[in-house]
Amino acid sequence: MKKNLFFIFIGSLMVLLFNFAPAQAKTQWPHMIPSKDGTLISYEVYGTKEPTLVFVHGWCGDSRYWRAQVPFFSKTYRVVTVDLAGHGHSGMARKTYSMASFGEDVKAVTETVGSNKVILIGHSMGGSVIAEAARLMPQRVIGLIGVDTLENVEYPLTPDEFKKMKEPLEKDFPTGSRQFVGEMILPQTGPQLREWILADVSSAPPAVALSAMNELMSQYITGEAARIFEQIRVPVVTVNGDLWPINYEANRRHMVSYDAIVLKKADHFLMMNRPEDFNPALAKAIRMILEKRATLK
Repeated sequence: MKKNLFFIFIGSLMVLLFNFAPAQAKTQWPHMIPSKDGTLISYEVYGTKEPTLVFVHGWCGDSRYWRAQVPFFSKTYRVVTVDLAGHGHSGMARKTYSMASFGEDVKAVTETVGSNKVILIGHSMGGSVIAEAARLMPQRVIGLIGVDTLENVEYPLTPDEFKKMKEPLEKDFPTGSRQFVGEMILPQTGPQLREWILADVSSAPPAVALSAMNELMSQYITGEAARIFEQIRVPVVTVNGDLWPINYEANRRHMVSYDAIVLKKADHFLMMNRPEDFNPALAKAIRMILEKRATLK
């Protein structure tokens, strides 16, 4: 009888402890939403405060490339990271991976999240993607921030130059892409991060990568890379390394407002290998967007 009472007491105590114990933190799993063409797009949301920052990766990347920014900026803003179609955990059923279709991916995610005060942040190819997305959402997007991109939207790329650029990628994508991207990483980058980036890019689906490259570079050949900004009436700020010069005059001929923050001795992946310098610079760029938006109203 005493044993039975003892076990009843222990059982009751365990129930009480279970009911009143602090709940475990809820795991944040990625969300999926169909883009305009039905392709499923993976995205994640962190933080709650406005404005919302939507981070868009570059060529052959994915949302992991923003790992050093999510914890920093989600304390102050709502942060959304996106895997474009054909990248990361998103679907890859398209035949053509155009900047316009990527813009639809960002639009689908942004509208699902529901913010009406959005700053789009795009790395590398993501700079062209966020321009397309901003054109689609003029009532939601209040500014664009490029990350080592948009140095010269008038860059005079010729078909022959592009042909030579892509030949090694078409011949042997893993080897060609490692060489292509390796030239964008400075020697002082840690060997572990350098190898991770090169291995990740070179393992991308060649059909997706080559289609996206063709679509991106064709915008510079035709001049669309510059013309699209004439349809976007929001301030643009870029945070760049100093591998390539910036043509401020060319950009300002097409953008309603353009400024740049340049980090010395920083390369194409500055948000990954220089987060201690990049994050404060990006925070400054966000403030610049908010201040400039107030003057443009």
